[in-house]
Amino acid sequence: MSDKNEKVAARKLNLQIQLDEEMAQGAYANLAMVNHTESEFTLDFIYVQPQQPKAKVRARVITSPKHTKRLLEALKENVAKYEDRFGVIDVSGPAPQDEFLH
Repeated sequence: MSDKNEKVAARKLNLQIQLDEEMAQGAYANLAMVNHTESEFTLDFIYVQPQQPKAKVRARVITSPKHTKRLLEALKENVAKYEDRFGVIDVSGPAPQDEFLH
């Protein structure tokens, strides 16, 4: 969801969301790993540096299957809006983990 949509959704729920300064800085990730069990999904967001044999998990999110599907739909919607505005996202070329292998 966009920032505006999140605020509108939060107002509808009468939910106050806290965001401390450190979390507001965000964490850059160029790789995500997804694992699941019957009851939950685990999303690991990782930063891979080119030519480095180690990568660090920057954030781990554990969530329910229903919420994961809602997240997937929100991501699809936002990628479509992004591409309508800025053009198709080019995903050709090596992925970060592939760059490490060379």
